[in-house]
Amino acid sequence: MHIDWIATIVFVILFILVAYVGFAAAAWRRGDLKLLNEWGLGGRQFGTIVCWFLIGGDLFTAYTFIAVPGSLFGIGAVGFFAVPYTIVVWPLVFFLMPRLWVAAKRYGYITVSDWVQHRTDSSTLALAIAITGIVATMPYIALQLVGMQVVIATLGFTGNGLVADIPLIIAFLVLALYTYSSGLRAPALTAIIKDALIYITCIVAAIYIPIKLGGYGHIFAAAGQALAAKKAPLILPPGAYAAYGTLALGSALALYMYPHAITAVFSAKSGGVIRRNSALLGLYSLLLAFMALLGYFALAAHIRPQTPNFTVPALFQAMFPSWFLGVTFAAIVVGALVPSAVMSIAAANLFTRNIYKIYFRPGCSTAEEASAAKIVSFLVKFGALIFVIFLPQQYAINFQLLGGILISQTFPAVIFPLYTQWFHRWALLLGWAAGITAGIVMAVANKFASSIYALHIGGFSYTAYAAITALLLNVIVTAAFTAVFNALGVARGQGADVEFKTTASAA
Repeated sequence: MHIDWIATIVFVILFILVAYVGFAAAAWRRGDLKLLNEWGLGGRQFGTIVCWFLIGGDLFTAYTFIAVPGSLFGIGAVGFFAVPYTIVVWPLVFFLMPRLWVAAKRYGYITVSDWVQHRTDSSTLALAIAITGIVATMPYIALQLVGMQVVIATLGFTGNGLVADIPLIIAFLVLALYTYSSGLRAPALTAIIKDALIYITCIVAAIYIPIKLGGYGHIFAAAGQALAAKKAPLILPPGAYAAYGTLALGSALALYMYPHAITAVFSAKSGGVIRRNSALLGLYSLLLAFMALLGYFALAAHIRPQTPNFTVPALFQAMFPSWFLGVTFAAIVVGALVPSAVMSIAAANLFTRNIYKIYFRPGCSTAEEASAAKIVSFLVKFGALIFVIFLPQQYAINFQLLGGILISQTFPAVIFPLYTQWFHRWALLLGWAAGITAGIVMAVANKFASSIYALHIGGFSYTAYAAITALLLNVIVTAAFTAVFNALGVARGQGADVEFKTTASAA
């Protein structure tokens, strides 16, 4: 075990700073944390700046920092899909999310399942959306811990058994405790530090590393040669356009269906905050482009990581002095803490509001509701920790691929009712079931190795992101059964008419 003590000391100092801010956040914009609205949504009082950091910190995670460059390092241009998909997603957010926020604010929704239940009058559909959100979120949290695990190992903390995971366990306990005590306020504040560290890291890397490697021209030439040896493309070939395009589109449609993204949206103090953020968050897409290029930097630098997950840590270790290495590793680890906190809160909100309160404790008080959410938040993180420590990392990656496919299938039930009540509640449920089933079948057929699936119909072969194929089936089934149920006069339930107009104060 060879520990880089200078990097470790800088890393620990920054980690302690983040932990202190996380605990101190309980007193920031003080509210009654015995209420789920305050603990789980920060009292819906975050403005443009705080939401910008929270949403960015929520969606651009440690595993993004690890996986996106690792993909370019391993498979070349196809891994760059993450950049266009984040560009596609912001217009969707601009048009869709303020409308959902208005309904959530007006009617007191904590979760997206609250919205589905109120609008469609289907507790079964709301339960399906809640379970899908929780299942899709769990491996996402695990992947953040994988990112932390990679950094800790690169610092030199290695060994056998639980000894090697002691730093990860300590980081988990700190995360669990400050999330329990401060709720969403903790990741909202610590996201500011996290994003500052990541921006510093990416800007320095984008300037300093190319200078050391002889410029961008040399980097692309060297990366092209290295990828050619792997039979991977530097530039996307025409045959990959369909897979690449559907992967970007499907990821964009799925991103804001994740519970942690919805939680960040519901925490805003106005619809105008969300619209301004959708315009400003494109800066994160630029940041992501530089993150992605780190994979090509590593190829040009002849880095030989243990696995693609170690690409960025190994590159930074080779390029930066120890003190700045501590800064970069702190950026990655804090980039895991912030989204992990929001994800666990979002999963806890879903379980408490839409499972525990509905099916186990219908008469529970608001204090009991918040207390249950805090406990579930801890258990969710603990489950992810156990998953990472005792199971191979590949399991978490495989389940996250499936999670993206599954969460996409909630899109019709969440978004269609924002604009029309024509779709029948049972048709939405059947569409969800058809999409979920098809997504799982395709993932199993691929042995969880890829989310790209080649569908053969007659003599035609259609290769696309499995989430998009499943979602198309979902929409077709939903529309077809809606027409059938409406023609047969099947009861639609008493779904609420929702007023989406905003007041001047909520704009």
